[in-house]
Amino acid sequence: MSMRHTVKARGGAAVSVAAVLALTLAGCGGDDGGGGDGKAKDPQRSSSPQSPGAGAQAPSPGKGQSAEPATVIATLPGEAGVTLSVTSVRREAGGFVTINGQIKNTGSQSYQNTAAWRGVELNGTGESVAGATLVDKAGKKRYYVLRDTESRCLCTTGISSVDPGQVVPFFAQFPAPPPTTTEVEFSLPTFAAATVKISG
Repeated sequence: MSMRHTVKARGGAAVSVAAVLALTLAGCGGDDGGGGDGKAKDPQRSSSPQSPGAGAQAPSPGKGQSAEPATVIATLPGEAGVTLSVTSVRREAGGFVTINGQIKNTGSQSYQNTAAWRGVELNGTGESVAGATLVDKAGKKRYYVLRDTESRCLCTTGISSVDPGQVVPFFAQFPAPPPTTTEVEFSLPTFAAATVKISG
């Protein structure tokens, strides 16, 4: 009796194993035709988050706007209700400091005096915020916006005007002061100057 039950159990297990193998083979057969699809779906799934990410990364104003609720280190009032908010001042590897922020027109009229933001050092490079400077008061040294090999500033460019309510992302890169310098005075023509701390 016990042997019969054992044989039956083995026979049932064999049937179960055969059924599982049949299903597995059927699944494998589907994977040959659809297995490529399954593998293709995985990269598609992994790439689909990248596609929106790339799409979201393209518009820099969106980035700037999302950065606004982040910590505002300093707000520099300017002319006609235009303000410059600094959100980060970071010391980067490679010997430079990057300042990020936003320019916003809180006034009721379009602001046109953006030519003053170019400064005089890079006046021939067109519309930009190349007139921004950092001053290391302790080291008694002034730092100007970096430029590339074609004399283009490493900063925001192309701002001809700022309409009422418009928010424009701002960035500028400068040579880094000595590591012992943790605070600098940041300024841009038409705006008040502000002392900011360097992080990183």
